[in-house]
Amino acid sequence: MASSSGSLPRYILVRLLLVIPMMWVLLTIVFFLLRVAPGDPVSAAVGGKLDAHALALRRAALGLDRPLVVQYLEYLRNVAQFDFGHTISDNRPVLDIIKDQGGATLTLTLGAFLVALLVGLPLGRLAGRRRDTAADAGIRIFGVVSYAAPIFWVGIMLVVLVVKVFPGWPTYDIASVVTKFTVPPRTHILLLDAILDGNGAALGDILKHHVLPCLTLGLLLSGVIIRLVRINVIQAMKGDYVEAARARGIAERHVVRRHAFRNALVPVITVIGLQIALTLSGAILTERTFNWPGLGTELVQYITARDYIAVQGLVTFFAVVVVLVSVVVDIINALVDPRVRY
Repeated sequence: MASSSGSLPRYILVRLLLVIPMMWVLLTIVFFLLRVAPGDPVSAAVGGKLDAHALALRRAALGLDRPLVVQYLEYLRNVAQFDFGHTISDNRPVLDIIKDQGGATLTLTLGAFLVALLVGLPLGRLAGRRRDTAADAGIRIFGVVSYAAPIFWVGIMLVVLVVKVFPGWPTYDIASVVTKFTVPPRTHILLLDAILDGNGAALGDILKHHVLPCLTLGLLLSGVIIRLVRINVIQAMKGDYVEAARARGIAERHVVRRHAFRNALVPVITVIGLQIALTLSGAILTERTFNWPGLGTELVQYITARDYIAVQGLVTFFAVVVVLVSVVVDIINALVDPRVRY
């Protein structure tokens, strides 16, 4: 059988070059989808506050009175320079919103991924190893329920449970008011700022506030990982290399851990990368549930205010993150499995 895995540098170069058309398609979709929405964006955002003349001036200042093609080309040029424009309703640079609130969304997303991996990987491996047993059935039911349950419902149930067992446990916001004022801002990431400041009390307070949001979003993601790991472990357990390991007298638990589980992780890495988009959408709902001061909360507020420029900038940022993460995951996958290289 032929074999032909390409070189890693060539694969990375091709994947990086493919980012350009991917980004162009994404940015184009974002731009035109928002343009086909009915109504004038300036009137929708501040229509009740300005007269017709002021609205026209504001529209001209934002460049919305120019031909659509000109707006489109300028939009692409600005995004290439990391300029996402200014919001209509409060004239804030969208990039400043991303800097100020992006850290909260980042820590929530990473914390949720950590929970998803800690829950999903061992449970998926256990279900695959003990296929068609009571443990397998229970884990599969847990995986389906955790994936299908609405985020806000899971969040509320966890709040009720935790408050019942640990009265006084923080159930909303990213930290207490005292912590927010005592930790000096350095990186726009409160958790990292507390670590850099060496403030153990603030760090403990922040971590407590992270538990419920990260657990809520992480349980949602763990359902996908459980099912995927289970299926791949079952398939890997049928492989010749597994039978050969057993024939050499290697203990079953070592066969599963060293041979079946490792090979089962290759497709899981790809799917975990694809879950970034799901995580971001889930982060928006989680932030709303726990009053989390992240980009999702900002996006919902600007959608409610019908602030066209803010929504366009934040959605564009989310799209860019998804594309970049997918490229990183592809490169990691190529490092793990040379067969995927071009």
